[in-house]
Formats: sequence, structure tokens, C-alpha cells
Amino acid sequence: MQPNPSPALYITGLGSQYPPYLLGPRDLDQLAGRFCDLNRPGIKKLLQVNRSTGIETRSAILPYESGFATQPDPPSISEIDQFFRQAGVDLTVQACQKALKEANIAPEQITHTVGVTCTNQGNPGYDFLVARQLKLPLNVDRTLLHGVGCAGGLSILRAAAQIAGGASLRRKPARILAFACELCTPNVRHYLSMAEISVDSDRANIAAALFSDAAAAFVLCNEYALAQDEQVTPQFELLEWGCDLVPDTAEHMTFYADISGYQATLHREIPKYTKHAIGPIFDKLLPLYEEQVRSRLRPDQQPVTPLGIHDFDWALHPGGKAIIDGVADVLQLSEAQLQASREIYRTRGNSSSASVLIVLDRLRLESKKAHVVAASFGPGLAVEMAFLKNCHINQS
Repeated sequence: MQPNPSPALYITGLGSQYPPYLLGPRDLDQLAGRFCDLNRPGIKKLLQVNRSTGIETRSAILPYESGFATQPDPPSISEIDQFFRQAGVDLTVQACQKALKEANIAPEQITHTVGVTCTNQGNPGYDFLVARQLKLPLNVDRTLLHGVGCAGGLSILRAAAQIAGGASLRRKPARILAFACELCTPNVRHYLSMAEISVDSDRANIAAALFSDAAAAFVLCNEYALAQDEQVTPQFELLEWGCDLVPDTAEHMTFYADISGYQATLHREIPKYTKHAIGPIFDKLLPLYEEQVRSRLRPDQQPVTPLGIHDFDWALHPGGKAIIDGVADVLQLSEAQLQASREIYRTRGNSSSASVLIVLDRLRLESKKAHVVAASFGPGLAVEMAFLKNCHINQS
């Protein structure tokens, strides 16, 4: 018996926005030299990592010659909050406008928003400010996720899918604008201060060498919305998704507000855990994805042959070179399958929750495969995964 298809969910528009500045490893070296004792073990470790990340440039909302980077003391949480609620909101709005334009959907048609960030914790949430600046309807249904960190880009995809699926059960259209924004570089001064006081180089915080700034957005529509919007062209059909936790790793990746600034923890064994966690969730979701692909075949189409890892292009969160290399090694992925992830990491760094969506945005312009899997990792350690069918490639 052929399975019943799940509600039809489509990404109809994608948009990503980087700020205008690019910082190389030498820029962080020079910043540290202005404010820190370079002989301290924590600073030595941080700058050693800075030169070996494989990141050539990181996107930044401001250069290190202006703003927080020039102050005698690291910025306070209050200063960072105020800055995000202007600069971060503006960056997010730009990404959203790109997604709305591609989706051919006007702001007043949006029924829901789903937002995420880990670099702002204000109330009302920054999603309220984004909605107001975009002039979304006053009754738009807003959801703002918290606590998911780098996994957030796919967390909002999962949440949007569940909302859109619920609307389908009620036979109502859903046009969901989802977005992620992170401003990480304003925290660099604090990371340098923490590294300077660290007496154990193995415990030195390396976040200053990895993270960058960016925003990304997408529009997700259900079949009832597409039935009303004849000019909307789907980019991807979202067919399956899931999440999991790696046991006994809750303290390996953390990010929280402290009285002196944002504190980040990145355990050296994260790449080991992520590379071994990604195979099991892929194997669990793949048969479910194949069922959904089969259920959507027309009578005149050929049956779906069994799919494997190499039938997919991968939008992998570029959390670090060791993470990308570890996943590639354990799953035996080709360089072509991870080209978009590696390129974003090399040229822009790790923009936390926005990164995986930016990789997906880039991948759909380059992919030659009909099937795409997106994966990201976050605090917990959490693993998020989504399976999508490329609507522009006519094969099963």
C-alpha cells in the first residue's frame, strides 16, 4: 500500500545577508596586540587557533578600527543589546526582503513568523522589531526560538514546518517568514579578555577566531497558500525532518549571558561527537523521506530507486574545519557534496544559526542533484536534519 503523503510544504524564497566588512586572521592578531598581553597562555592559544582555522575572512558588522573594538573596556550586555536591536534588525530585514521578493509574496500576505538568535535576548523579541520594520500584519502569528544556538537555522525550519502542517490540517493557507540573525563579532573584546585571564591554554575560549555576523531568511508555504498564489515558484519541497541529542554532552557547547558579557564554551571533542551522531539520524530519516518521494509520484513516473548518502547534496553547518572534515570522513562524502559548506566557512566563517540557511541558499544555485539534506549542530549537543527535494531538477 502506498503511504499517504504528508502536507505539501515548500520553500518558495530564500535570502541571506552579510554585513559589509571582512576580517582576516591578521585583524584579530592586531586587535589582541592593542589590548592584551600576548604572552598570556590563553591569548597564545587563541591566536594559534586563529591562524589554523582555515577561515580566510569572517563577515563583520563593524571593522576592528571602530565601535566596540576601540573602547578601553569590553562592551556591556546592555550596549550589545542596543546595538543588535538596530544593526541586527536592519541586517535581518534585508535578508527577509530578499526572501519575500523571490517568493513573490507581499509582506501583508505573511501569516506567521518564526525567528531565532542567540546573540540577543531582549523583550519584546527582535522578531517584533523585524515584523514592524517590514510592515507585516499586526495579527501575524510570531514565534521566537531561544536556546538552540548554531542549530537554530534548522530549528526554525522544523518549527515552521510543524506550523504549516497544522494549518494544512485546518485547510488554511500558511505563508511563514522565518529568519535567523547573529552578531557575534561585538563579543570579541570580551572573548579576548576571558582568554587573557585563562591560565590553562587548553581551556582558552576560541570563539573569537571562529564566529562571524550574518542574517538569513526563507518563506515556507503550504499547499493551500500555493493554490491561492499562482505566481509563486517553489524552490524546495520539504519532505522530512528530525532532531536528536548526543547523550552526556550538555556542557560541551554553551552560550549564556553573564554579568560581564556573553560567555561561550566550545569543547575540543565536539567534532568527535558530531561526526558520529550524523550517520544514525540520516539512516533513521532516509526511509521516511523515500516514502514521501514515492507517495508523490504520478502514475506515469518510474518507481524511486533506493537512495543513499551519495545521492544527496549536503548543506552542512560550517561549524569548524574539524566538524566538516569529520562528517566528510565518516560518511565518505565527496568534496563536491560539501563544496558550498566549505566555501561559506572559508570566506565568511561560522555565523551560528544563520550559516546553514546561507549554505542552503548557495547550494540551490550550484546543486545538480534532486535531493538535498541539511544538517546543523547546537548546544545540547543537538543535531538537526532536514530532507528536501529540489523543485528545479526533474528527477526522482
